[in-house]
Amino acid sequence: MITFKTIKENLSQIAAITEKDVKLSLRFKIPFIINLITPLITILLPLIIMGKFLKFNPQFGPWSIDNYMVYPFIGYNIMLTSRIVYIFPLQFNLEKYWKTLSLIIIAPFNRFYLLFGIFLSHLIIVSIPFTIFFILCIIYYPISFITALSIIGIYFLIAVIFSGLGLILGVFAVSKESFFGILSFMFTWVLWFSCISYPFEIFPELIQSIINLNPLYYIFDFLRLSWIENNIMFSITTHFYHFLILIILTIITPFLGVYIFNYVYKKYGIVGY
Repeated sequence: MITFKTIKENLSQIAAITEKDVKLSLRFKIPFIINLITPLITILLPLIIMGKFLKFNPQFGPWSIDNYMVYPFIGYNIMLTSRIVYIFPLQFNLEKYWKTLSLIIIAPFNRFYLLFGIFLSHLIIVSIPFTIFFILCIIYYPISFITALSIIGIYFLIAVIFSGLGLILGVFAVSKESFFGILSFMFTWVLWFSCISYPFEIFPELIQSIINLNPLYYIFDFLRLSWIENNIMFSITTHFYHFLILIILTIITPFLGVYIFNYVYKKYGIVGY
C-alpha cells in the first residue's frame, strides 16, 4: 500500500538525484554554455536559407513568410530538449570515472527514480534559454493561453521520450561501449530525418519516404502544427495519428529504457575498471 511516507521518500530520492546532477552540470561552465549555444548555431543556416526561399515561394506546405519563424524557434527548443539523450551517458561515465556508479545502481531505489532525477535536472538546466525562446516565439506568433499550456505539455512528453532513449544509451555507454557508439550514431541520423531544421516539403521524395518512417518526425510536426493552428482540439482531431504516436512513445519509451537498462547492466555490468 502506498502511503504518504512512501511518496515522500520516493520524491526525496528523485530530488537528491536531481540536485546532484544540476550541481555537476553547472560545475563545468564552458561545456555548459557551449551545449546551450550549439543548437542556436545549428538553426541559423536553415533560418537564412528558408528566409530567402520563402521570398520567392510565399506558401510552402503549412509554412509561409508570416509564420516560418515558429519553425526555428521550436527547433531550437527541441534540440535543447534532445540533449537529455546524451546527458545520461555523460552522467554515467562521470560516475564510472569516480567509481561511484555501482553504488548508485545497487542503491535501494527504483530505476524510474534515476530516470526522472536526471530528467528533472536537465529541465532545470535548460529552463532559462528554453523559456526565452518560448516567449520570443509567442511574441512573433501569438497563441492562446490554452494552446501555450498544451505546447508546454507536449514538450514535457517529448522530454520523457528522450529520457527513455537516454537511459538506453547510458547503460550501453558504461556496459557495452562499442555498441553505444553505434546507437549514438543512429540517434543522430534519426534526429536528422525528423525535420528539426527544415520542413518536410523541402526534401526530395526519396528522403520524404525515409522521414515518413521516423516516429519523431510526427511528434515534432504535431508540436509545430499545434502552435500555428492555435487550437489544440482541432490539432488532435486533424492530426490524430501524430498525437497517437506521441502518447504511445511517451508510455512505452521509459519502460523500455528501464527494461533494457536492467537487462544490459545485469548481463555485462560496468566495463572499463
